[in-house]
Amino acid sequence: MTVHFILSGETLESISEEIQLENPEYLKEFHNKHCAREDFIYDDLVPRKKLLIPDINIIKEYNSRNDAFFKNPKLNPVLPFSPENFSKIYSVVNEEIHEDQLNKQYSILTYTVSVKWVRNENDFYIFQLFKNNFSDEQGSMMADLASECIRSLNPIEVKTDFKGNILNVSLTQHTIDNFKKIKERLLDLFPDRYAKIYLDEFEFAVVNKEVFDARMKEDVFIKNYFASVRNTFFNGKSFLQQSIGEENTRVELQQEIAYADYDKEIMLLQTLAMPENELDFSGKYILDTNNGMIKNIDIQYIISRYGVKNSSFFILTELS
Repeated sequence: MTVHFILSGETLESISEEIQLENPEYLKEFHNKHCAREDFIYDDLVPRKKLLIPDINIIKEYNSRNDAFFKNPKLNPVLPFSPENFSKIYSVVNEEIHEDQLNKQYSILTYTVSVKWVRNENDFYIFQLFKNNFSDEQGSMMADLASECIRSLNPIEVKTDFKGNILNVSLTQHTIDNFKKIKERLLDLFPDRYAKIYLDEFEFAVVNKEVFDARMKEDVFIKNYFASVRNTFFNGKSFLQQSIGEENTRVELQQEIAYADYDKEIMLLQTLAMPENELDFSGKYILDTNNGMIKNIDIQYIISRYGVKNSSFFILTELS
């Protein structure tokens, strides 16, 4: 055994993780079995007191019992993805807050999205998305133009793998064939030179499949709804990558099951896999346990850099 002097902030869990002991209760059990009476551990660890740590062979013996809480099968589920005949409508609220030393700016965009399974293609699934009912507190012409552009593309098609991970985003052939008329209608609705510049860039993204796919994969709804939330769990955790912020910063996230006594719904909690000084993130997904389809999403993150703080809040709620 070795003697460790407890540091401020250390817990049985943090020390157990460091020495690769799966069940922290065995660390307390081992210590209390071998320590002096005055060093006995009852509840929390006391800084500067001694902690007796078992050697590697004893740790292996403890781990072989496989009774750590995170070994619970319900905390390591194989999440299904069975979207056949799926069709739901969601409400979305996306709030952005930009703060610097001089001011604080808010923007809130709300809309609805219809998600409909269309067909299977071998081991792939095809969905159609319809975005509607946009509301932007700014109420600017450019915001209205952006919303009308998105509506004009309905439906957008999303291709996923057998776990619901996004593979490709495209337009229907009908939309592509009729885009000239779509653009003419938009130019009639927004007869402004700045709108013309916007629509020219919009056309470039639409007619170039690779560009459209890349941009739509960063759409806040698409990347969150089709995130890799069904990745394999091991020891109570699963991991996925996501992009956040205007610069699409890549972050590594870890997921845990919120509680083990779930039945019809399962809640996933997301945090950063590794803490970062400039970044704070928390996410919550609620899935249907029968088909693995998403019912609710609540994501919040803050990016603080160079005296500027950007906060983002994304809330998705199943309507019907």
